[in-house]
Amino acid sequence: MKLELLGWNSFFEAYFTQHANSELVPGRISIQHKERYLIYAEAGEVNGQVSGKFRFETNGIQDFPAVGDWVALELGDKQKPSIIHHVLERKSKFSRNVAGKKTDEQILAANIDIVFLVMGLDSDYNLRRIERYLTVAWESGARPIIILNKADKCDDAESKKHEISEIATGVEIILMNAKAGIGVELLKEILKFGTTGVLLGSSGVGKSTITNYLLGADHAKIRDIHEADDRGRHVTSHRELLLLPCGGLIIDTPGLREIQLWSGDEGILESFDDIIELSANCRFRDCKHNAEPDCAVKKALEEGNLDLGRYESYLKLQKEISYIERKHDIGAQRLEKERWKKISKQINKKLRNRDKQ
Repeated sequence: MKLELLGWNSFFEAYFTQHANSELVPGRISIQHKERYLIYAEAGEVNGQVSGKFRFETNGIQDFPAVGDWVALELGDKQKPSIIHHVLERKSKFSRNVAGKKTDEQILAANIDIVFLVMGLDSDYNLRRIERYLTVAWESGARPIIILNKADKCDDAESKKHEISEIATGVEIILMNAKAGIGVELLKEILKFGTTGVLLGSSGVGKSTITNYLLGADHAKIRDIHEADDRGRHVTSHRELLLLPCGGLIIDTPGLREIQLWSGDEGILESFDDIIELSANCRFRDCKHNAEPDCAVKKALEEGNLDLGRYESYLKLQKEISYIERKHDIGAQRLEKERWKKISKQINKKLRNRDKQ
C-alpha cells in the first residue's frame, strides 16, 4: 500500500524524520475502537494499540490517535499487535468539546483537506446549524464545501442554495440527490489522488448513501426512511477512513445532533465576515453589539441590512466561545495538576524500587 495514496506528503515526512533511524514505520489511523486501532501502512492493514509510555505521557484524549492521524508504529505480527509510539503533527483537525461538564477536546477527524457539510433539503434544513458547522469547519484548517442533499424533496432547491450562499461567502455549494447519484460525481473530481475529505452532518442526511456511491459498493448499511419524519436510520456507529476508487479518501462519521465548539476565534471571522466587516465601523473597538452607542452592527440590523436570526446566531456563538475559553483556562490547570500527579507517582515508584535494592 503506497503511502502517497493514503495522503502522505512532505509535511508528514518532515515530522517523521526524527523516527527514521529507528524500527518505526509510518501508518495512518483508519478506525478507532476504544483502545484498539485499525491502521493503514505500507505492509497493508494492521491492528495496533498505543505503548505504555505513550499512555503515561498523554495529558488528555486529544493526545491519543484519532481517525486520519499519521502515527509512528512498531509493526507486530500474527501473535502481537503493532505498537503506536508517536502521533505525528496534525496538519488539520476537526474538533468539538466533549459532552458533559469536563473540558476535553474530542478530535472527530485529523489531517483532512476538505470538510463536506451535508444538510438535507427536507426537515433537516437549518441556516443556523450551517453557521455553526461553518465556524467549526473553518477552525479546523480544512476547506469547507456545503452539500445540500435530497434536492428532489424540495421545490425551491435553487432558492435554498442562494439563501445559504449569502451566509457562506466564497464557499462552494453542491445541490445533490445522492440516492439517484445526481451531483455525487462532482465529489470524485474534488477527491483527487491522496486528498482526504470528511462527511459531517445530522443523522439521516445521506452521508452513507454518498459514501456508498463514492466506493461503488454498499459499504455503509442504510435502513429504510421513516415516513413520519423523512429521516434515515443511519447505522454508522464509528468514524472510518476509507480508500476510494477515484484515488482520494473519505471519512464517514455518525450523525451529529449538534457540535459543541472547542474553539472558534478564527472560524467565526470566516463564518460571519459580513458582521466582522460592519464591526470595523463601531465607535468602540470592543463593541459587543448589544447596547453600546454608535454600533454599526445594530444600525445595519435596524435598517434591515442584517438578518435578525443571523445577528442572534453570531451573539450566541460569541457567548459560547467566551464560555469555552474560560473553561479552557480551568481545564489547563486541571491537566497540569494531573501531569504533576503522574510525575510524582513515577518518582515515588523509583524511590521505592531503589530502597528495595
